Amino acid sequence: MTVPSPRSTPDAPARMLVLWCPDWPAVAAAAVGGVDAALPVGVFSANRVVACNAVARRSGVRRGMRRRDAQSNCPELAVFPADDGRDARLFEAVARAVEGLVVGVEVVRPGLVAVPVDGAAGYFGGEHALVERLLDEVAAAAGVECQVGVAEGLFAATLAARCGELVPAGRVAEFLAPLPVTELDQPGADRAELVDLLRRLGLKTLGAFADLPERDVANRFGAAGLLAHRLARGRSERPPLRRRPPPELALAEEFDPVVERVDVAAFLAKGLATRFCAALAGHGLACTRLGIYAVTEEGEHLGRAWRCAEPLTPAGVADRVRWQFEGWLRAAPGQRPTSGVVRLRLEPEEVVEGRSLQLDLWRNGGSDEADERAARAFVRVQGLLGPEGVLTPVLDGGRDPAGRVWLVPWGDPRERTTPPDATWPGRLPSPSPATVLDRPVPAQVFDDGGRAVGITARDQLTAPPRRLTIAGGAGREVVGWAGPWPLTGDRRRPGPRRARLQLVLAGEGDEPPEAVLVHCAGTENPLWTVEGVYD
Repeated sequence: MTVPSPRSTPDAPARMLVLWCPDWPAVAAAAVGGVDAALPVGVFSANRVVACNAVARRSGVRRGMRRRDAQSNCPELAVFPADDGRDARLFEAVARAVEGLVVGVEVVRPGLVAVPVDGAAGYFGGEHALVERLLDEVAAAAGVECQVGVAEGLFAATLAARCGELVPAGRVAEFLAPLPVTELDQPGADRAELVDLLRRLGLKTLGAFADLPERDVANRFGAAGLLAHRLARGRSERPPLRRRPPPELALAEEFDPVVERVDVAAFLAKGLATRFCAALAGHGLACTRLGIYAVTEEGEHLGRAWRCAEPLTPAGVADRVRWQFEGWLRAAPGQRPTSGVVRLRLEPEEVVEGRSLQLDLWRNGGSDEADERAARAFVRVQGLLGPEGVLTPVLDGGRDPAGRVWLVPWGDPRERTTPPDATWPGRLPSPSPATVLDRPVPAQVFDDGGRAVGITARDQLTAPPRRLTIAGGAGREVVGWAGPWPLTGDRRRPGPRRARLQLVLAGEGDEPPEAVLVHCAGTENPLWTVEGVYD
């Protein structure tokens, strides 16, 4: 019996080849810093690990880890700050090497490049021959290791590159089915909340999510969930858009004097990006594949396409223009242009319906302008005080309320650094204290007999708490308590048993009862502190 070959659906994505350079931020940082690739390297943002190489991972360094913990696990760790411009500048050599063999190169982000595979595979004698030629070319021209994957669609091809697999044509759904649903939360996709919800609903794999009826997914998870559902099924991210962007949407700008510095290009890119996205929005469109083309004073023509999984915002367009100028103007001698850029053109090479960019119903159309004014004010303050002069909080994983909040300089990505399924032994249950004290206040907790309450070796209280004194003040009656929650996650730290406790204190006069979060260390002569106050 003959088995029929898989048939492609009308909106099946094109077959793509993705070349992935693992741990690219760490690789780029080590190259710029002159660090041997055999040594552990970590890249940090806001004192959190955002990337590290395999040597560092073997020593216990992980993404999202605090800097002090990473250096504790690996004292010889080479520390570098996150720098998107540096990553993009060095990745230009990789993109140029790929472009030397295959046309239609699209940079997804520094470290990841995609190309359509059909034409090139036919020219080189098959996909396997093309992959081998690419690996050799990148290793020879750029001197970096990489992995290649081939599959239908950018999403599946990216996952295939991480495995180094060439998925047979028409079998992408079978390839995706056993993979964990956490793969949906790719960089820039912002699907952490959706992935967390799917896991709590028991949908642990892409196949389990793909088996849900499309109508039910749309009703329960909305447009974002429907797009993720299409990816899990191996379909294109969006149904094909037959509407071609009008040619006048391409934005060109002449520069006089010429642009020879990256900081000047970054400044000019902000205004161009705003005008570019506004013109697209006026036609109900948004860009997902951006062409950046430049002409130098000597007549050299430069060009690169950048692909994004989500519609590009003005900030996203400006970032990609800045990264591309980093690659052009700061390339190695012999590879950079011989003169400054006199003309820049932004071209929307792929567009989608711009529904996701519409104003929120409850904003009354007025908050976008206010947000933009606030953003400009923050940038001005940073210009006076430095990047650390304006910080915004990000809620992340952790055991205690203070440790879950970390501050990010304005303009840096506000993303969680710990995976949604990370476990935190001793983590407090919700709700968190409304006020977390910068410096814990000394306190004492007593039982009915006036004896100090401590923590036993079995992480239990030595007696029920009945009275609390704070900083040597008058004692207050404890009318309720919850816990203790032992802090046993950090086994490297020697010392007494430690735990947290929630206490409800009797109100004074007409005041209502008050709840506080306290910390205890030790059984004999226990040390108590107040760490937070609940509303």
